[in-house]
Amino acid sequence: MEWLDRAACVDADPDLFFPVSRNGPAVRDALAAKRICCRCPVVEDCLDWALSTRQTTGVWGGTSEEERADLIRASRLAS
Repeated sequence: MEWLDRAACVDADPDLFFPVSRNGPAVRDALAAKRICCRCPVVEDCLDWALSTRQTTGVWGGTSEEERADLIRASRLAS
């Protein structure tokens, strides 16, 4: 994971990327995390890693848990 050192989130508050719920302030935190991902030079590496390791929590590669689950399902259907 040498790409991690170049990630835009390296100095960000980790709590933004791991909201404790799917309501209220957690939604705001997840959106803030995704905004950081939007300017990240390694967002694709991050998403690839999250998908390949089946990360089930947090914002990775600009995606939420649900969005990654949708990507995995779509990939299975395409195979």
